[in-house]
Amino acid sequence: MAARLLDGTRIAADIRTELIARVEACTLAAQRPPTLGILLVGDDPASEVYVNTKSKAGDALGLKVDVVRLPKTATLDKAKEVVCRFNRSQNHDGILVQAPLPSALGTIAEQTLFEAIDPMKDVDGFHPINFGRLAQGRSVFAPCTPSGILELLDRSCINLKGQRAVVIGRSQIVGKPVALMLLHRHATVTVCHSQTRDLPALARDADILIAALGRPAFVTSEFVKPGATVIDVGVNRLVDETIVKSLLPLGSPRLQTFARRGSLLVGDVHPAVSETAGALTPVPGGVGPLTVAMLMVNTVRAAEMSLGQAVQYRG
Repeated sequence: MAARLLDGTRIAADIRTELIARVEACTLAAQRPPTLGILLVGDDPASEVYVNTKSKAGDALGLKVDVVRLPKTATLDKAKEVVCRFNRSQNHDGILVQAPLPSALGTIAEQTLFEAIDPMKDVDGFHPINFGRLAQGRSVFAPCTPSGILELLDRSCINLKGQRAVVIGRSQIVGKPVALMLLHRHATVTVCHSQTRDLPALARDADILIAALGRPAFVTSEFVKPGATVIDVGVNRLVDETIVKSLLPLGSPRLQTFARRGSLLVGDVHPAVSETAGALTPVPGGVGPLTVAMLMVNTVRAAEMSLGQAVQYRG
């Protein structure tokens, strides 16, 4: 039997609907809409798409999204200057630095800019103070993709307490924070990575398997316990027809999508896993929409905090 698909697009729409009244209340109290400042450096096409998606989501909710674009030749000092201006501004509630940054800015550029953000405006949850609060189970701003994963699990009525969870990937953006959040929800968590021995066997022990490693179709049925919940965080664009055809069965509608567009988005989980898993997130339409929705949640929370309203700690 095919896995139940966990509809991230629908859940993200529900979250946005729930935010409307909060946005209106903030706008009335502050006499301006909640405002997100985004710094975009360079001309990476994927980053442009992500920033446009975030801007449209904010506009649809009644938020203001202020995007500052710098050329790829900009210096790290110039980029930091923009972040500091957002910090000082009384009209910007949240701040986001779009990654990745151009390599010319240096290997520590992301860390430098993330640490320059005022922690109370850090709606991406990447500042060391916010990461530390997350580790203690009392975060105000948790990273958006892990927050979206937890919302997806909760709203899909998937129990976490006492469950075995395996996270494949140890990034600061997804792997580590989602592991912490699952621990705080009383799951038993194992974090795996490229050096993990006998990875398929470890993954097969999971009731909840989260794949966040950035390798298309890496997680096959061999990794999945029958009936497990599989969360696919990967977003990989394939342009090789041979590879696409090797992943999809004959007659799949997604083959028509590839023929029409010349590319196809796939996750880190092989499509055949749908025959083994009990529940599975699609790509696209799974975790991705929830990442943007949780960015909106964090921005509204930052606006509420600036107005002195009560904040519920999360972890």
